[in-house]
Amino acid sequence: MNVNEVLSRVNVIFKDVLDNDSIVVVEKTTAPDIEEWDSLSHIQLIVAIEKHFKIRFTAGEIQSFKNVGEMCDGILKRISQ
Repeated sequence: MNVNEVLSRVNVIFKDVLDNDSIVVVEKTTAPDIEEWDSLSHIQLIVAIEKHFKIRFTAGEIQSFKNVGEMCDGILKRISQ
């Protein structure tokens, strides 16, 4: 799996969790870029991503994600272990 495949799956998760089919996330997307992405929905997104990819992030990893691209890199790192 490569970053584009992960990003595509993450995009579907964002649309589902945030209940907005018009959302398109790219690697540089951050929470301020998406109106529905607040602290509560962030937790829901992380849980949905962990469930989908069958991974678990550490609290430190979650806090270090600055944008969707870093989140995708974290997913790739976890699924390759």
